[in-house]
Amino acid sequence: MRVTFLGTGSAMPTGERFQTGILVQEDGRTLLVDCGSGVLHRLQQSGVGYETVSSVLLTHHHLDHVADLFPLMKARWLAGEEHIEIVGPRGTKALVDGLLSVHEYMQDKLEIQIREVVPGEFSVAGFDVSAYETRHSLPCLAYRFGDRFTFSGDSEAFAGLANFADGSAVLAHDCSFPDDVDVSNHPTPDQLGRELAGREIGRVYLTHLYPHTQGRHTEMRDSLAEHYDGEVRFAEDLQTISID
Repeated sequence: MRVTFLGTGSAMPTGERFQTGILVQEDGRTLLVDCGSGVLHRLQQSGVGYETVSSVLLTHHHLDHVADLFPLMKARWLAGEEHIEIVGPRGTKALVDGLLSVHEYMQDKLEIQIREVVPGEFSVAGFDVSAYETRHSLPCLAYRFGDRFTFSGDSEAFAGLANFADGSAVLAHDCSFPDDVDVSNHPTPDQLGRELAGREIGRVYLTHLYPHTQGRHTEMRDSLAEHYDGEVRFAEDLQTISID
C-alpha cells in the first residue's frame, strides 16, 4: 500500500501546506480521502492526476476537507471522464446536491454515485474500510484500512479513537496546534500523547497543521514523547510512504 499526503495543512493557509487530502493506492486501486483546497493541484504534482481518481471518501464536510471536490468533478468532466463515486458520513448527498443546485451547468455532466456510511465496515474503490465516529464539531469519521493505515480525520484525542488505531502500521492523526493554544475539536501534542500511550502503532504522522505549529515541531514532538514512546513524524505535502 502507498499513502501520499497531498495536503497536510488546515483552514488557515501557510503557503507551503495545502488543505487535507490523502491518496491511498494498492494493486491498481486508487482512493482519495478528503479533497480540501489545493488537493486538485497536488494530484497533478504527485503524478497521479485527477483522471485516475474516480472515488472520493470524505471524513466530514468542513470546507478545508471538501473545497476541491467540485473542481475535481469539473476537471474530470472536462477530461472526458464519465463518473465519480463520493462516499462519506451523513449529509454527503445534501452536500453534493447543494453544489449542483448552485452550479446547475454541471447537472448530468457526470454519473455521480453517492453513498453515506456510518461507523462500521464497508468497501470503497476495492478497499475494505472500517469507520469510527470521532469527536469534532461536525459528524466526522476516522477510517482504517486493515492493519496498515488509519486516518483520524479531524478529532479531539480520546481513548476510543486511540483504541481504533491500535495495531496499525501507520496512523495519520490530527495535531493542529502546540500545547499553549487553547483549542477544542483538535488535539495538542500533550493531549494526543496521553491517549496514544501504551498503544502499538508502527509510525504516527502528525497532520492538519495550523500556522501556529511552524517552527515548533521539535517542541511538539518532545511534548508528545513525554507520554508516547513510539515513532512520531510530521507529515509533509507530497510525501509518499509505503506500507507493507
